[in-house]
Amino acid sequence: MISRTFQFQDFSGALKFVNSVAEQAEQAGHHPDIDIRWNKVTLALTTHDAGGLTNGDFDLARSLDALALKSGLPPKL
Repeated sequence: MISRTFQFQDFSGALKFVNSVAEQAEQAGHHPDIDIRWNKVTLALTTHDAGGLTNGDFDLARSLDALALKSGLPPKL
C-alpha cells in the first residue's frame, strides 16, 4: 500500500483537494481510500483485486503528488 498524508491550511482547502483527487481518480479509473481529518487528507493506494501494488497505483500516486503541488503544498521527499 502507498499512503501519504497531506496537510492544508483549513478544512475547506482539504475538501478542495479531495474534490480534485476525485476527478483524477475518475479519469484514471483507479480510486484511493480517502480519510479526511479537519485539515489533513490521507490517501492510500492499492489494487485490491491484484492483491497489492500495480503500475496503476504508482502512476496515480505521482499524479496526486503533482496535484498537491498545484494546491500549494511543498514537495515531499
